Amino acid sequence: MIRNFNAHTNEDRAQMLEEIGVKRVDELFEQIPEEARARLNLKDSISELEAQKQIKKIASKNKTDYIKFIGAGAQEHFIPACVSQIAQRFEFNSAYTPYQPEISQGTLQMIYEFQSMICNLTGMDVANASVYDGATACAESLLMAVRITNIPAVLVKSSLNPEYKKVVETYLWAQDITVKYFENINDLKELNGEYACVLIQNPDYYGEISDYSEIKSFFNGKKTLLAVCADILSLTLLKPPVDYGADIVLGDVQVFGNSLNFGGPYAGYIACLDKYKRQLAGRIVGRTLDADGNQAFTLTLQTREQHIRREKATSNICSNQGLAVLSAAVYMSVMGKEGVKQAAYLSLKNAHTLASCLKKKGIEVLNKDFFNEFVIEVENSDKFIEKMKQEGVLAGVKLGEKRVLVTATELNTEEEIEYYVSKV
Repeated sequence: MIRNFNAHTNEDRAQMLEEIGVKRVDELFEQIPEEARARLNLKDSISELEAQKQIKKIASKNKTDYIKFIGAGAQEHFIPACVSQIAQRFEFNSAYTPYQPEISQGTLQMIYEFQSMICNLTGMDVANASVYDGATACAESLLMAVRITNIPAVLVKSSLNPEYKKVVETYLWAQDITVKYFENINDLKELNGEYACVLIQNPDYYGEISDYSEIKSFFNGKKTLLAVCADILSLTLLKPPVDYGADIVLGDVQVFGNSLNFGGPYAGYIACLDKYKRQLAGRIVGRTLDADGNQAFTLTLQTREQHIRREKATSNICSNQGLAVLSAAVYMSVMGKEGVKQAAYLSLKNAHTLASCLKKKGIEVLNKDFFNEFVIEVENSDKFIEKMKQEGVLAGVKLGEKRVLVTATELNTEEEIEYYVSKV
């Protein structure tokens, strides 16, 4: 037994503070407003039980029972209780990254089923085991297109999630690849030069659903690829991107069985046509038969630099988001095709009901067609959001001085929608 163990002595602390150029530990927190700092002020030499009680009492001051109409890339959806129960089993927790695929059959089968379900939703031939998140999926898909076409320039629709844009710009800047933005589909008619890929988001960051059935005709026969960042839940109701010529489909699976978690960890997916599978980032799990004729799962493609020669690696992604993908796969399995579709329908229904009620109240809704997110115009977005917060409602995400992005999911009740409208 270790008694009276202290991780750092006063001398250790003094040396570390001197090394980073500050005199007191408190200086490290000066950027945090005083009112936002959590001070426990626990008494010395209290028991663990007493400490827990005091901390719970302090934590109870946090207000967590807001009515939520907030999204912009991370949404709160219903998660069946069995999802976390299965995902937390030690068999998965201890082997979620199949470095030894021959003994990780359960994890590999789960990934294989996840890939299969992503292919069913997107209409693509092949899907990878996942990447870090939707933003990473965007960047890796563009790099993938550049490798396929050998053209160091891409086009991105300006309505892409701004956080995704930042990641795209960072990844492609490091590879000396030009990123150019365009506003609408007609702009593609006037573009000169060669581009590896056109990346669009549908529904886009502002919730708008666009008709891209003719988009490939604007490419003028060039070898430019079409990549679509798609809300995976919306694909249970909307036309799959393969129907309007997508070569690569990508996005985030947070909406499937993953809670908000302060922004992560989440998982991104990338799916593509069969002819491009060897340029996918990450890894692909396949199904085969072992020497005895039994079903077996294995890492079929491992394109990271840890497995193959560095110059042939498609990415430096060293793993997949195993536990987040597990949650997504369990969610899709237990909800089933109709259950997931119903969650999407209820999200759409609630969003359109809220939008209609707000219109009647005199609030302008800026979207023409949308799934479960839409933009409203108010006199002052900061005052509007703060006022609604005081009423116990997270009303949306600020887009500008007068614009707010509002989200509804299947969790929002009729009473909550009525309450939102009554407080506007």
